[in-house]
Amino acid sequence: MSAAAYDLFLPAARTTAAIFASPHSGRDYPAALLTASLLDGLAIRSSEDAFVDALFADAPRLGAPLLAARLPRAWVDLNRAADELDPALIEGVRRGGLNPRVSSGLGVIPRVVANGRQIYSGRLTLAEAESRIVQVWQPYHAALQGLIDESRAVFGESLLIDCHSMPHDAIAAHARPGRPAPEVVLGDRFGATASAEVMDLVEGAFARAGFRVARNNPFAGAYVAQAYGRPSRGQHVVQVEIDRALYMDETRVAPGPGFAEIRARLAGVVAEITAFGRGAEALAAE
Repeated sequence: MSAAAYDLFLPAARTTAAIFASPHSGRDYPAALLTASLLDGLAIRSSEDAFVDALFADAPRLGAPLLAARLPRAWVDLNRAADELDPALIEGVRRGGLNPRVSSGLGVIPRVVANGRQIYSGRLTLAEAESRIVQVWQPYHAALQGLIDESRAVFGESLLIDCHSMPHDAIAAHARPGRPAPEVVLGDRFGATASAEVMDLVEGAFARAGFRVARNNPFAGAYVAQAYGRPSRGQHVVQVEIDRALYMDETRVAPGPGFAEIRARLAGVVAEITAFGRGAEALAAE
């Protein structure tokens, strides 16, 4: 199943309350963006979580849906609120309260890519920004909400794994003295978006696959985790950040020699996570 804003890969039988989503791996760059941008076709991809959807492509085979953005983060950031509009980029937007994401150029319509590089030479109209939100942001989040609702209806709970990647330099800078940097960072907003039991399940799955894992530092979860994580209602969200150096050449934005191995290890992680919510409800779903 697909739409202009996203691809939705469904399992033959839904056997788990887990959902996997990749909001930043979209790589269908509109011609209008490439024409208007100051950046070349490679530089504009620097904030893309390239190939993360492919890393988790085994999820449907293991009984879980996989929702993947088609359009890139540089066009619309699906991990931001729809009203996080940047007055420095979009005409007609009033300056509101302090929002560090918007101030740094990383609102729902980004002004910059990695390392603060400007995307545009000028400003966008409010109508253009709103059009992108209607055509891309709203359909993606409607699909995501639908998957969560389905999980809760069938299994009584839901677990969204919000899949991302992180630049190697960014995570290396946060390594503790004398200790190697984590390869995977899990974010639950310090316990606000997933229960302790769910975080233990997810962390254990990555650790048993041989990954060095950290929690909430330096990435604790952004809009998706905040908006959908309601552990008191059995609605859990864990943001996953994977070191890009493990599986890709960051300079060329191309899969690296470790890609196949990392995908195979992640298939094992997904298999463990998809044990979440299985039981009598799963048999009924089949």
